[in-house]
Amino acid sequence: MAKKIRIGWFSFSCCEDNTVLFAEILNDHFFMVQEKFDIINAKVLQNVNKWEEMDVAFVEGAIANPHDEETLKKIRGLSKTVVAIGSCACTGMPSAHRNNFDENTQHEIRFLKDKFNLLDKVHPLKDIVKVDMEVPGCPMDENKFLEALTAVIKMYGDQ
Repeated sequence: MAKKIRIGWFSFSCCEDNTVLFAEILNDHFFMVQEKFDIINAKVLQNVNKWEEMDVAFVEGAIANPHDEETLKKIRGLSKTVVAIGSCACTGMPSAHRNNFDENTQHEIRFLKDKFNLLDKVHPLKDIVKVDMEVPGCPMDENKFLEALTAVIKMYGDQ
């Protein structure tokens, strides 16, 4: 019996539409996922999550605060492959709209950035860590996600 591919699903600043779509994809491809993957961390799917080495981390959302930045670095350190999921993770947008505010608007929202300990700028994942694959879209393109899963199976399927 082949070793299962160890994966995690993580979410940062975004609307989490990709997480909803991921759950729907799991419904449609349950037996393939059950056979090929060991989901070790996915807060949306299970109560007990492990912070240990994994083959692939699927990460949605942009990085907007120092805590998330450190968590992303931890995820990268535990993962052989990081896949950015959705527009916020790939480009920062739309979460990063505040990066483009004029000086007056930036001044007006300063108190919120301070209150919630936000970074001055919102970042896509690749600004913080090495990203190995990207699945674009808001929500992600389901076909591109399935292509990424196929690539992951080819990379790690015969361990």
